[in-house]
Amino acid sequence: MTRIQTAFARRNGRPALIAYITAGDPDADTTLALMHTLAANGADIIELGVPFSDPMADGPVIQRATERALAQGMTLSGVLELVRRFRRDNTDTPVVLMGYLNPVHAMGYENFAAAAAEAGVDGALTVDCPIEVAEPLQNALQKHGLDSVFLVTPTTGEARMRQIAARASGFAYYVSLKGVTGSAALDTAQVAEKMAVLRKHFTIPIGVGFGIADAEDAKRIGAVADAVIVGSRIVREIEQQRGRENEAVAELVRGLKQALDGAD
Repeated sequence: MTRIQTAFARRNGRPALIAYITAGDPDADTTLALMHTLAANGADIIELGVPFSDPMADGPVIQRATERALAQGMTLSGVLELVRRFRRDNTDTPVVLMGYLNPVHAMGYENFAAAAAEAGVDGALTVDCPIEVAEPLQNALQKHGLDSVFLVTPTTGEARMRQIAARASGFAYYVSLKGVTGSAALDTAQVAEKMAVLRKHFTIPIGVGFGIADAEDAKRIGAVADAVIVGSRIVREIEQQRGRENEAVAELVRGLKQALDGAD
């Protein structure tokens, strides 16, 4: 099994916790420490954001994190180096890169996939790469044993779901609401209805993200999803708790995981 498959299998039917942070926010060394903090306190999978100058799918919290990371000089190559450093001490926790197509395209799909696999990356999600043009990147990732994670939104029709399901691997990322990361107004009933439709087409686990702000949100979404994805709330802790980021993130992640362990 891949690391991602193993992470879900270890949960024995309980929802997994996927935790997002932006690489390079507030700096590379702190990011590395935070990755270990996430893994040690309950994150089953780490989503590592690749900073990009036009993060159109992200809300203000992650946009600010991206700006801080870019100001520190973080690049796609730097993100891969962070994963290499992480793998020196952690060979178990899956790492999925989440970002935009431009840096990957500039590096070259084959070069990116080969370098990512060598660094210890497990998969990639490029939020602005629609399924119609994803084949070259997806083929390169598959060649090097990496999963291709795709977004599904509240407006995705079933025909398109089938297209995505035919190419997705690792897990699918369901965006729980319209808008950007960190948006509010999470509607669990609507998510449950959509999950029933998604499960007709996807055989891989389905994670739900956007709008999950606390343990109560995580518990409610965990009752209907295979994984709960938390990003903006964690990034906000990093922003607001400067100097004690690791302690604040550890406390938050422990609470989220405890809520999922108790989810029905």
